[in-house]
Amino acid sequence: MNAKKLVLITGCSRGLGRAMIPEFVQRGWTVIGCARDAAIISTLQQQFPAPHHFAVCDVADDAQVQTFCQNLLTTSGTPDLVLNNAAIVNASAPLWEISAGEFSRIVDINIKGPASIMRHLLPAMLTRSSCVIVNFSSGWGRSTAPEVAPYCATKYAIEGLSQAVAQETGGKVAIIPLNPGIIDTRMLRSCFGDDASHYPAPEEWARTAVPFLIKLGPQHNGHPLTAPGG
Repeated sequence: MNAKKLVLITGCSRGLGRAMIPEFVQRGWTVIGCARDAAIISTLQQQFPAPHHFAVCDVADDAQVQTFCQNLLTTSGTPDLVLNNAAIVNASAPLWEISAGEFSRIVDINIKGPASIMRHLLPAMLTRSSCVIVNFSSGWGRSTAPEVAPYCATKYAIEGLSQAVAQETGGKVAIIPLNPGIIDTRMLRSCFGDDASHYPAPEEWARTAVPFLIKLGPQHNGHPLTAPGG
């Protein structure tokens, strides 16, 4: 275990983000997390006290992201691993029944969120070696399905954004788009209903995914990967 390793997890209040926290903690990592739900953030801080730290931050708001990242760098240091996990999915419907407001919110969280995190952390991370940013994509970032067109669009964008920024860093910071697989989360249930129960729970997924994430490095820069266990 290496207690000096620092991981940032966005969208840490539920689903995959929440499930990864104890897996990193038991491996000696310091976890920094952010999410929008203040009550859950408070609970997480009680469950995982300092040096772990959890803060309220809406990744769709660049000003909030800037403040959060500045505080992170000042109080905890430069993260070794950033997991841009925060995302939402649209209510299942054909595109013409999805409001412009809902579409924009999905874009703001799913695309602009990871972009803002990278914008505010990469300058510091580039002064280090072997740092990694994983941008969570989806199977629907490499294929499509009806009634989730906005979500598909954002995850295709994450694939392209990650690979382009990977070229910009040249591997000094590895930028990796990751398909986590199909996991029984609240988001999946909004699309699959009860059929989501046929897939692994987030906690089961995290037990194999976290060791996989820890091993990522410069050699994976720009490579679209898929996590085991999903």
